[in-house]
Amino acid sequence: MDTRSPGEFAEGAFPHTVNLPLMRDDERTRIGICYKQEGQQAAITLGHQLVQGAVKESRIAAWLDFAKTHPDGYLYCFRGGLRSRISQQWLQQAGIDYPRIIGGYKAMRRFLIHQLETSAQHRFIIVSGQTGCAKTRLLQEVANAVDLEGLANHRGSAFGKRLGGQPTQIGFENALSIALLKRRHAAPQSAIVLEDESRLIGRIAVPEVLRESMVQAPLAVVEMPLPERVEHTFHNYILRNLSDWQAHAGELAGFAGFAEELRQNLASLQRRLGGHRHSQLLSEMNAALAAHVRGNPEAHRAWIELLLRDYYDPMYAYQLGLKAGRVVFRGSYAEVAAYLGEAH
Repeated sequence: MDTRSPGEFAEGAFPHTVNLPLMRDDERTRIGICYKQEGQQAAITLGHQLVQGAVKESRIAAWLDFAKTHPDGYLYCFRGGLRSRISQQWLQQAGIDYPRIIGGYKAMRRFLIHQLETSAQHRFIIVSGQTGCAKTRLLQEVANAVDLEGLANHRGSAFGKRLGGQPTQIGFENALSIALLKRRHAAPQSAIVLEDESRLIGRIAVPEVLRESMVQAPLAVVEMPLPERVEHTFHNYILRNLSDWQAHAGELAGFAGFAEELRQNLASLQRRLGGHRHSQLLSEMNAALAAHVRGNPEAHRAWIELLLRDYYDPMYAYQLGLKAGRVVFRGSYAEVAAYLGEAH
């Protein structure tokens, strides 16, 4: 239970944490000004004036509900100081002894930074492969894998946006450190499997200390025929994305949002594609969207194949050529899955 203000929580938090603040952002601002101008005791007095009566009762009620629902949990504030002590005391007065984390968010964040640096020295195997060869699904089937794109809520390409947006950089790093720590704890002698990523996953940066280890780690390359990659891309980037959009915004508005996002994603590649190739792909995409809105999504496969074959595949071939010395295994999806299961 994070008792920091909503603004602090939004800047960075931990997985499975609920923000139930002692003070709202405006209250914290007023108390901070008072502290600077009049000292700690005046700020404490103001805090009790701002959080009293029905306001205090509603916040304690939320804490009580959390404590009863999560009897093995903890509460914390930023430094493990006054805010968490007050929250703990009020819970005790309401009949529940609930532990707090000494040192608070700052201490846990410092611990996770250290753990991330330690984890980056672990042994890794990197899964590579052309766009559309189901690397993310493969990671989900491997016991000792960490899905960086899942933690970043982004598929990593120009078409990789996911509804809900991305976490903050700090939130991503916290979740990553915890995921790596769990993998190291579960299988300390085993290599951790990661997907081959660039420096950025959407707007989230892979921490440099981890990136340095990834670019030296051995590669297992998934090889999949183009038709199968087209099919995988069609189901994940068309059918699944549309389903997500319509669940979020309704059938008509969802389709409109989905279609506009596709066009924007393609537009972001216009400079790299060149004017002629971009126009060709946009024409194919618009025709597919027109057919899709009439109930036939199959035409999307045409522009997907063009994009994979003429843009992503040459780019991938060039990048893999630079890493050829690190390749330790090549094979089909099933063969790479079996290799990863045995390579630990």
